[in-house]
Amino acid sequence: MAALEKATGDAVFKFEPFVLHVLCRELQDAQLLHSVAIDSGFRNSGITVGRGGKITMAVRSTHCLEVPLSHKGRLMVSEEYIEFLVHVANQKMEENV
Repeated sequence: MAALEKATGDAVFKFEPFVLHVLCRELQDAQLLHSVAIDSGFRNSGITVGRGGKITMAVRSTHCLEVPLSHKGRLMVSEEYIEFLVHVANQKMEENV
């Protein structure tokens, strides 16, 4: 809170979700891993094939959070709301684990 009160610009509370990149030898391996990831709840997962044929499977969670807290140095939310955001982010971190 002390840092937010001193801020002169915009401040954002941001939680980044779990991401795991796996380099796969075969497309079938990536497809199998993709199916497992989707079935496990990682709905933002996907397969990328690069120009050189490099196959990358990304396991991604949907547990993101991005909330503006201040604008031009003016705090836009209460301390109670920030505590709530921290609680939500901590829950999302547990879900990532």
